[in-house]
Parts: sequence; C-alpha cells; structure tokens
Amino acid sequence: MIDIRELSFGYNKKHQLFTDFSLKLQQNCIYGLLGKNGTGKTTLLYLMAGLLRPTAGTVSCDCIAPDGSACSFRSCDRRPELLEQFFLVPEEFELPFSSLDDYVRTNAPFYPNFSREVLDACLKEFELSSDLTLLTLSMGQKKKALISFALATRTRYLLMDEPTNGLDIPSKSQFRKVIAQNMTDERTVIISTHQVHDVETLLDHILILDDSRLLLNASVSELTDRYAFSEIPAGIDTATAIYREPSPQGFSVMTKRTPDMPETQLNLELLFNAVTKGAVR
Repeated sequence: MIDIRELSFGYNKKHQLFTDFSLKLQQNCIYGLLGKNGTGKTTLLYLMAGLLRPTAGTVSCDCIAPDGSACSFRSCDRRPELLEQFFLVPEEFELPFSSLDDYVRTNAPFYPNFSREVLDACLKEFELSSDLTLLTLSMGQKKKALISFALATRTRYLLMDEPTNGLDIPSKSQFRKVIAQNMTDERTVIISTHQVHDVETLLDHILILDDSRLLLNASVSELTDRYAFSEIPAGIDTATAIYREPSPQGFSVMTKRTPDMPETQLNLELLFNAVTKGAVR
C-alpha cells in the first residue's frame, strides 16, 4: 500500500502544488491518474518514488524486507529496501549508448526479483529483438524497451508517466496486453496519462486531479454500477442526462444507472469531462 498523509509540496513558496493532500493506494490494482496539464500528476509520481521530498506530510509504502518480513518506509528516505521495489517510467528519458544486454547487466542487480524471462517475453510481444543497441532505436522503440525492462523488474510498485506517448496503434494494444499479463496480487500500477482511450479498458480504479485536489477516487466497478454511458442520436431527448457532449452520432451521454439498466463500458473521456466540469461530485 502507498499511504499519502497530509502532503504539501511546491516548487516555490508562492505556488503550492499540494496542500494537506491525502490518498491511499492498494495493491493488486491498476490506477489511472488523470488531470489537466499542471495539476501535479507527474509531481505526485515523483513524490511517491522518493525523487522529490514533501515540504510537509509523508508518503509511506509497504515493502518486503530481505528476510521476508513486512515493513513500511517513507519514500523520501530512499532506503534500498524501498527503492528495489519501485520502478518509474518517465515520460521523457535517455538511454545509454549500449546494448540491451549491457543495460541489463548494469541495472538488473538493483532489482532482486528481476526476470530475464519476463523481459524477453515483453520484447517479443512488442516485436523487438533481445540483441538491441539502445541508442539506435526510435523513440517508440526506446519506450517499449524501457517498459519491458520495467515489467521485468517485478517491483511491487510500477509508476508510469504517459507510457503510450510515442507508441503507434499496434504498440498501444501490445502495451495493454503486457501490463495485464504481468499484474500480480502484490503489484500496484499507477498510470498517469492524457491518452485515456489507450488505457481505459486496462484500469481498475480512477483518480482525477484538478487544481491539485482529488476530485474523484473510485473503482471502475463502482462507476459502471452507478452510471451508464451511451451514444444518443441527434433529436432524441437527453433531459435525464447528468452530462452530455456532442459526438459524430449525436451526443455522448452519461446518466445515472437504474436497476433495470444494463451495465455499460466506462467512457473515461466523458467521465473526466463530467467530473472536471462539476457535473459529477
């Protein structure tokens, strides 16, 4: 579990990104972290990973000590027992001018649960060979290689910032597949993204930030039990809609779900717009 308590953080004294912010994230869950530009999504990931230190409050994480016992550490303390159970895939990154094998030899020892078998399986799914020279890859290929390595670390916490940026359409489908295949009961995955259609079928839980406040914290099952999402042709009455917006078919509509209504697939973009515009609280 990641436990954020009364967190405060700002890059300067005049602008605080977070003030008394609290959140708990459970294991065996894929979280979607959504929000407009500048709402603090990337900053929150870096605070979880211990790459930034809060000015007040704490971020603590449950871990497994080398002897197998349960323990909890503050992220900002950057204890080796914690760092080996975290992996962050940033939106922008550089890889060294080396072969993938050299990269693995250098970095895999920091992750005691690293699996070459998982790495090779992910690379195969992404249609990449295992004898890569990293610097010669395209941006999309670099991202697929790093995502493959991240999954192969088998860390308890996997944080991903805009992981589908730079991926082509087939690669986005491959991304969803490798994430689903490598989920375990002990793992927590947090995906920060603007590309909601790339991940909406993958997510278990939705977090929406706005002005560095948590507007929504709900599981996908709760949301699809509570709301229905549909496409309504133009000219059909939409008076019962909680929220609607124009679509090529007429209107995309979000309504409260009644017991006699069938469950519908979550429309994450529609939900996000409804929440950030105050139609859902």
